[in-house]
Amino acid sequence: MWRIWIKAYAILLVIACSCNTGVKKDFVWQPPDTAQIPATDEGRLIRYGRDLIANTSRYLGPRGKTAAISNGMNCQNCHLEAGTKNWGNNYGGVLSTYPKYRDRSGSLETICRRINDCLQRSLNGQPLDTTGREITAILAYMKWLGQNVPKGIKPKGTGIRDLPFLSRAADPEKGRTIYQVSCQRCHGAQGNGTLNGDSTGYTYPPLWGENSFNTGAGLYRLSRLAGYVKDNMPFDRTKDTPPLSDEEAWDVAAFINSRPRPEIAFPKDWPDITRKPIDHPFGPYADSFSTNQHKYGPFKPIKFFYDNDNHLRSQGPHARNPAHAGR
Repeated sequence: MWRIWIKAYAILLVIACSCNTGVKKDFVWQPPDTAQIPATDEGRLIRYGRDLIANTSRYLGPRGKTAAISNGMNCQNCHLEAGTKNWGNNYGGVLSTYPKYRDRSGSLETICRRINDCLQRSLNGQPLDTTGREITAILAYMKWLGQNVPKGIKPKGTGIRDLPFLSRAADPEKGRTIYQVSCQRCHGAQGNGTLNGDSTGYTYPPLWGENSFNTGAGLYRLSRLAGYVKDNMPFDRTKDTPPLSDEEAWDVAAFINSRPRPEIAFPKDWPDITRKPIDHPFGPYADSFSTNQHKYGPFKPIKFFYDNDNHLRSQGPHARNPAHAGR
C-alpha cells in the first residue's frame, strides 16, 4: 500500500508542476555558459561539481585524491561533455524531474540517491556521503545546469533516444565486426579503453572487463546502449562520416554487452516484476519469454504480449511502453 501512496504522490507532483508552467513538453534545453558561473563560494562549488563529473577518477578513482571508491571511469564517459550534450545522456532534466518515483527501486528517489546509484553501477563503486562536499558540489552543478528548466518538464534531447525495435534479435557476432571497424581504434581490441596522458582516468572508457560498468548499470540494457551509440558514436565521427544505422547500433551494443564485466547483484531492484522493462537482462519476469530474448530480442513479441495482456495493462502505463519504463 505504501508504494501506491508514494507513486500517487510522485504523479501528482509532476502533474501539478507541469500545469503551473504552461510550457510545452518539446521545450529544448540549452546548457548555460560556464563563463557565467559566478565568482562566489556557490560558484566555486558549481565548478568543483563540474570537475567531478568531467574528471571523476582524479578525485574518486583507484588513485583518487579524495577517495578511492570507483573504477577509474569518469561520469563524463557516459554523460558526454560534462552532462551537457543533447541525446548524450545529459543532465538538463535532472533538477526539473527529481524527486521522482522510479520503478527500479519502487520508491520516490532524490537526486542524491540517483547520483549514488550511478556511482555504484556505472562506475562500479561505492556511494558518497550525501552530506559531504563532493555530492553537494555535483548537486550544485546539476541545479545550475537546470536553472532555466521549468519544474516537471523533461526537455527534448534529455537522456537517451529510443530506437525502433528490430524485427530480429540483435546479433553480437555482426556487432563484433562493427566494433572492429568503428570502435576499436578508441576503445581497444580488448575493450579496455584508452587512458589519458597521466593515467588518472579514461579519455575513451573501457566497454567491458573489470574496469567497465557492471551488470546493474543502465547501459547494460540493450535499448539504452543502442540509443546512446546511435547518437554519439563513433566519438571521432566527422560530418563526412556516415553514422551507424539503427541495425548496426543494436548489433554493436549486443556485442559489447555480450562481453564479460563485473557481475553485481542488486536484489532490491524491480520489487514489482511487472514493472521491469522488456529488455532488462535478468529474471524473474512476469512472462514466459527467455532471459536471452529479454537481453537481445526480438523485443516486438514481448512488447505485443504486454500491450495485449489486460491484467498487466491494468497495472499502469508502463505496460503500454514497457521497454522504456522505470529508467
